[in-house]
Amino acid sequence: MAEQMGSGIELMLVGMGIVFLFLAMLVAAINLMSTLVQRYFPDVPAPVRTPVSVSPDAGTIAAITAAVHRYRSQHK
Repeated sequence: MAEQMGSGIELMLVGMGIVFLFLAMLVAAINLMSTLVQRYFPDVPAPVRTPVSVSPDAGTIAAITAAVHRYRSQHK
């Protein structure tokens, strides 16, 4: 019975060690890839776009005014 317990504990420790090593290698690989991506493909800031304010011409203002006036006169 004691021999089986010893074998079970040994198997458990080996399994946990393998999982720990795999996870440590995974963390190292992810950190390495992150470093490489940041070095060779840096984030380029998006160009700042200044808003262009376009004022409508007199014809557009007249058309809008006429449309609003007609709408209000029909929906009283």
